[in-house]
Amino acid sequence: MIVLFQKVSIETSLKTVLAMKKLLFLSFLFLPFFQMQAQEKISTREMNLINWMEFAEFVPEKITTVLLPTGTLEPHGVVNNGADNTAPEAMARDIADELNALIAPTLNYGITGSMVAFPGALHISEEAYRPFIRDILKGLAKNGFKNIIILNGHGGGQTKVLQEVAGQVATDLGVRTLVLNWWSFASDVTLEVFKEDGGHAGLNETAYIQAINPTLVSKDKYSPAMATAYPAAETWSASPFPSSIGLYQEGQGYPNFDQGQADEYFEKVNTKVSNFIKEIITKWDLAGL
Repeated sequence: MIVLFQKVSIETSLKTVLAMKKLLFLSFLFLPFFQMQAQEKISTREMNLINWMEFAEFVPEKITTVLLPTGTLEPHGVVNNGADNTAPEAMARDIADELNALIAPTLNYGITGSMVAFPGALHISEEAYRPFIRDILKGLAKNGFKNIIILNGHGGGQTKVLQEVAGQVATDLGVRTLVLNWWSFASDVTLEVFKEDGGHAGLNETAYIQAINPTLVSKDKYSPAMATAYPAAETWSASPFPSSIGLYQEGQGYPNFDQGQADEYFEKVNTKVSNFIKEIITKWDLAGL
């Protein structure tokens, strides 16, 4: 019995030693891989905050997508004048990891249009904006980005210019561009979360900013009288537009300042945008473009 017990103990010990050796061998085998993975993690997704050496290490070998937030300065009801910059910039930060993208510095000035008369608003003429955005896109392409995604926070004439210039740059330089107006793209999310339509500085946009930073929302200054529904086609036109809150539909889209809905909206909008960008990139790849 003693001999049998010793034999079993020896066999057990040998198995333990072999298992430990195997584990140690695997650790050494995969250590370079894990070290490589750790080394491949970029310090920040923001182009503005990395140096040229780190940029060169990752672009274009490991990162081929860049997010460019664009907006302007104009009134937005009781949220910050720079809401059109704040929204796409926060969106870019939230989705960049999932898309394995870098974030270009936000283009904060844009083609403001009908609200330029309000205090704090700034307007860049199309004649100045068009070549400027073209040079930015050309610079991103020159630096090795294959997918240039413009997250646009301001509509009107700016959207048209961005679409035209991005399309031309894509054709001329052989890159792939996407211009996305987040609020209109996610209009179905607005209806899903709030059960009604939104507006410029209305329910949806105010909620998105509130989710980013509640201190940017001055609820105490709000009055429903600050809102006007946009006119139906060929009915009336006022310049400047009389209100800093423009409703897409009469009687809908007034801000409600519900933090829970704001957080839900922010998450669902970003998920929809991120999934769509991934889908477009996948289809570009499948088509060999």
